[in-house]
Amino acid sequence: METLLSEAPKDALARNRLGVGPIVFLVLAAVAPVTVAIVIMPLAIGNGIGGGTPVVVVVVALALLLFAVGYAQMTKELVNAGGFYAIAVKGLGRPAGLITGIIATIGYNGFVAGAIGALGFFAGQVALPMLFGFEVHWYLAASVLFVVIFLLARSGIHVSAIVLGVALVLEVLLLLGFGIAVLVRTGFDVAAITHSLSPGVVAGGSIWIGLLLVATAFIGFEATALFGEEAKEPRKTIPRATYLAIVLIGMVHAFGSWAIVSAIGVKDAREVALAHLANGDLTLDLVKQYLGPAMGTTALVLLIVSLFAAQLTFHNSAARYMFALGRAGVLPTWLSRTAANGTPQRALAVNLVFGLLIAGVFAVATETDPEGNPLPPLVTLMPVGVGFGTLAIMIVQAIAALSIVVYFRRRRDPRWWATAVAPGIGFLALLLFSVMALVNFPLVAGSEASYVVVLPWILVAAVVGGLIYAAYLRARRPQVYEGLSRDLESFDELSEDSTMFIE
Repeated sequence: METLLSEAPKDALARNRLGVGPIVFLVLAAVAPVTVAIVIMPLAIGNGIGGGTPVVVVVVALALLLFAVGYAQMTKELVNAGGFYAIAVKGLGRPAGLITGIIATIGYNGFVAGAIGALGFFAGQVALPMLFGFEVHWYLAASVLFVVIFLLARSGIHVSAIVLGVALVLEVLLLLGFGIAVLVRTGFDVAAITHSLSPGVVAGGSIWIGLLLVATAFIGFEATALFGEEAKEPRKTIPRATYLAIVLIGMVHAFGSWAIVSAIGVKDAREVALAHLANGDLTLDLVKQYLGPAMGTTALVLLIVSLFAAQLTFHNSAARYMFALGRAGVLPTWLSRTAANGTPQRALAVNLVFGLLIAGVFAVATETDPEGNPLPPLVTLMPVGVGFGTLAIMIVQAIAALSIVVYFRRRRDPRWWATAVAPGIGFLALLLFSVMALVNFPLVAGSEASYVVVLPWILVAAVVGGLIYAAYLRARRPQVYEGLSRDLESFDELSEDSTMFIE
């Protein structure tokens, strides 16, 4: 008993810290609404079906809600900081769970590294010159901001939730203001939207690329699974937060994309978006046009805020995957030690160092254009990190969806809609998104450089390596192998009574 009392706090996250609202803030901040509106939606409009993009957003949101139906039932069966790794263990077994955890860890670490490039570039080489008349190297700006992010994450998950909540409100207010301004000046043209979805228009565009790019704009909703141990009444809080997050993400993206296509003309949306892709200034120009130059500058500042908030969430998510795998003995157990306030401080520190090292490599080994000018991290580091992370997390989502169906079918659960049909359709949609992301990876990553094109093979190596590692653990370290599921089952009990360690 004394051992449990003394050891628990060292590898346990803080309990009962997060309600539905804070978890939703954490998730929506990772989605980064302003970043999506400025970066992702113009890509989806231009490379997809143009004016029909808002409807595509709704279709993707509905597909993810179907997955969430089964996911809600699964969260009543287990509570764990391992997110979808834990779900895969329950549904498909330890080897599949191990592979899922490895891919998710690689993916979130990739997100962090890639976001360093975007954050540093827009902060140091765009915002500072515009606001103060001088610039600093992107790596220096990013390093300073990332250390601030680390300190916030180290201060506790509730502190992160507060910061992210403020950032999210500011982002949504900007997009809401822009959308209302467009609505007042253009009205809501239902006929034009319907026309944009006609067979001829769809055939002229790429519905599949549109679906893929819009799906990338939802990456981050799955983070609700990672905060189960820190949630209040997780069996209720996590499902509610997941539903609410998907609905809100869908509404924000649908309204934002509608505002963009309405502002430039639904029928001409695809051509106009394509013309602006090279400079990436479509949404910023529209905000200036409809809200004035001052709000255009504000939009740029909020882009920095959006990237900062997303990085904070990705930092927390990556650390929790490493924490969970460390506690299970898959990664060094050193990673599972937490601070007095329940934060995975060592995993956070490792993620900080990893991100800065990867970004440092790109800062030193800078590529140049044909004229010898250094290429910005937006076309080097960011495609590598964010594109690769997107592919990894899509695959993890698909594995989790399949795991849910298999888990409940093995138990002969009578709730066919909630545990088979809905999550099964969700799995098929996520599988489609994953295959499309794999086939069109250069588009997802925004680069056709050779070192970018070969990145998906890292995930193949992760699958093969995960199977080999699982076989090794089973043969040579059976206690660790068995512990992959014991860890989850112990948290089934813990979720019923967060005071288990002191009873």
